[in-house]
Amino acid sequence: MAEVEKRLEELGITLPESPQPIANYVPAVQTGNLLFVAGLGPAEREDGSTPNGKVGKDLTQEEGYESARLVGINLLSRLKSSLGDLDRVERIVKLLSMVNCTPEFNQQPQVANGCSDLLVEVFGEKGRHARSAVGMASLPNDIPVEIEMVVEIRDA
Repeated sequence: MAEVEKRLEELGITLPESPQPIANYVPAVQTGNLLFVAGLGPAEREDGSTPNGKVGKDLTQEEGYESARLVGINLLSRLKSSLGDLDRVERIVKLLSMVNCTPEFNQQPQVANGCSDLLVEVFGEKGRHARSAVGMASLPNDIPVEIEMVVEIRDA
């Protein structure tokens, strides 16, 4: 079994089907050894629900963290769909984490840690990355977190 797949199993994470784009764009673009993964929202929870709403109003910081972790699961699913083998990941390079939040909410980095922590759990040191975490007035379909990712990959 591939190392990353084994790690996901140890963590009890089952990847969902990779979500389809909701508009006119492609899920990921490779240029050289970099894969640019389009922004995604949260995967469904085990009970079939999906978080939505504004952090600081509808969701707590902790629920925002959970939402970002669920986004990370969707990003892993998209990576697997794009690469075929998660062991091709050399390094998670950069995340842009966008948090749908109230103007007063200022803990976007702590929310974004939901995804960042997951990537380090899954990839170890290769999962450590540069990151921006910003607040947004709204996000598509009222999702609480959207994250895009840049990944260094190796040839198949």
